[in-house]
Amino acid sequence: MTSGDVLIVGLLALAGFLVGGVVSFWPRNKVGAGICAVLAVLALGGAILRLV
Repeated sequence: MTSGDVLIVGLLALAGFLVGGVVSFWPRNKVGAGICAVLAVLALGGAILRLV
């Protein structure tokens, strides 16, 4: 496993963690959920760009 693979797995794990934050924050705090959603999209985008 190369360091690039580790980075991709880490970014995907971070995106999953942030998506979980969106789900848990949504009913109480829509601003916090929005921030988590933006960060999740950035982490997922970074992982996808790293794959390409």
